[in-house]
Amino acid sequence: MTAKRKIEIFSAGCAVCNEVVEQVKSMACPSCDITVLDMHEQSIAARAKVLGIKSLPAVVIDGKLADCCANRGIDESVLRAAGVGSPI
Repeated sequence: MTAKRKIEIFSAGCAVCNEVVEQVKSMACPSCDITVLDMHEQSIAARAKVLGIKSLPAVVIDGKLADCCANRGIDESVLRAAGVGSPI
């Protein structure tokens, strides 16, 4: 039995997510086992949180969040610096 690389794509089903799904699928080789996970499902969202996923789409390879998907998400200090929460 040949080992497989487990690739999980966490998706909300939006156009951007779908584009990433297609891109990863086009890059895949026979050693890649791709699963698309729906973030609308509570158990999937809970797992995403444990993995450190802060924005979508996100790709996890063999249980590790891909570097291209890490450290993204909302940064409150950046939003406040842009004026969020401050009257005009």
